[in-house]
Amino acid sequence: MRLAENLHRIGNDIVACYLVVTDEGVTVVDAGLAGHYRELEAELAGLGRTPADVRGVVLTHGDTDHLGFAERLRREHGTPVFVHGADAARARGEAKAHNSMGHAKIGATAGFLWYSARKGGLRTTYLSEVSEVAGGDVLDLPGAPRVMALPGHSPGSIAVHVPAVDAVFVGDGLTTRHVLTGRRGPAPAPFTDDPEQALASLDRLAEIDAKWVLPGHGTPWDGGVREAVRRVREAGASLG
Repeated sequence: MRLAENLHRIGNDIVACYLVVTDEGVTVVDAGLAGHYRELEAELAGLGRTPADVRGVVLTHGDTDHLGFAERLRREHGTPVFVHGADAARARGEAKAHNSMGHAKIGATAGFLWYSARKGGLRTTYLSEVSEVAGGDVLDLPGAPRVMALPGHSPGSIAVHVPAVDAVFVGDGLTTRHVLTGRRGPAPAPFTDDPEQALASLDRLAEIDAKWVLPGHGTPWDGGVREAVRRVREAGASLG
């Protein structure tokens, strides 16, 4: 799915990951679920590219529904996979999340679980090797992605700002479609380790000037970062 020039999404509003496409190659942000690899291949083929053109995968955090095909790319093509140092052990399967589901509705939750199972979410392949990053790093990858620490959902959650495509990729720093309730619009994400810290991290996120706010779960948001953050806080207050 083409969102804008040089900016593509694979997956859907339940689980998504993104491609930044340049003449120098492709940067993938998050790797969704294992079954998204076929969609990756198809999207790249439509651009006249192959998985060998992916120069790096940047993970917004180390949860299983963001690891997806990352290890396959690393193993088959030598693609480096970048993750914040505080989530490196989680991405390698050495540490587990410490979160709770929070609010949930049967229909929406069943839909999330069904989609995850259909896309291989029950057979997570953890990373054998990762390249650790920290907040403030600018990676030598297509689009020159800049790492912003966004702890809360997990200790090593990050936002990935790519000015070249006027976008910030937020992983589970926020959601625009709550996978457990079906609620649409910017809101706090479920399965968050430290909800209070996650909301505090939004202060940092709001400093970014970008049109696109692209979450791991939900509809791409093109109304600007500050408005997205305002709505997340509003939604968080109503849930609290």
